[in-house]
Amino acid sequence: MKKIGVIFIFIFLLKNSLYAYSSDPKSFVSELVNDVLTKLNNKSVTKEEKSQFIEEIASSNVDIDALSLYTLGELRKSTNKEKLNEYQKIFEKYFLKSLTSRLSDYSSSKFEVIEAEQKSSNYTIVSSTVRPDNGNPEIKIDWRIYTKDPNKPLIRDLIVEGLSLARTQKEEFASILNSNNNDIDILISKLEEFINK
Repeated sequence: MKKIGVIFIFIFLLKNSLYAYSSDPKSFVSELVNDVLTKLNNKSVTKEEKSQFIEEIASSNVDIDALSLYTLGELRKSTNKEKLNEYQKIFEKYFLKSLTSRLSDYSSSKFEVIEAEQKSSNYTIVSSTVRPDNGNPEIKIDWRIYTKDPNKPLIRDLIVEGLSLARTQKEEFASILNSNNNDIDILISKLEEFINK
């Protein structure tokens, strides 16, 4: 479970429902990331306030339900609704803690949106770069923006240097499940361990 907590490093860079951002995917990503970085670098805002801010942003602008089902893989089809709901609630807590635990690593990075490519009526890929302030190499990040509702774009995935973070998380969860006879309770307990650290 060492990778848990690093998979969605940049998804915290999202919009708060209290803010009005463009529904154009490219502008959406650019505006919200710049606003979030400004908030995170505000020395008058406490760590707890920043965490709360990020949780509110992610809850309303990341398609967490879709991510939770995708990362569960085929098991989502055979799991009863009650257990699936339990998993999704735990996944959301895990996801939000993952975001808030990584903020300090990237809050001072330089961010730039390069271009956007509409793949279908439901998806647009927004290409961007992040330049860490610690001298590490520039990172290429593609944002998979779900646009089924054109007025409410949602983040569905990030592709960091060609690697889908949602797919990586799905593979990690599959490894846990395969090692434990597809027992979803074991996966839930692993996520709870991370949450309670």
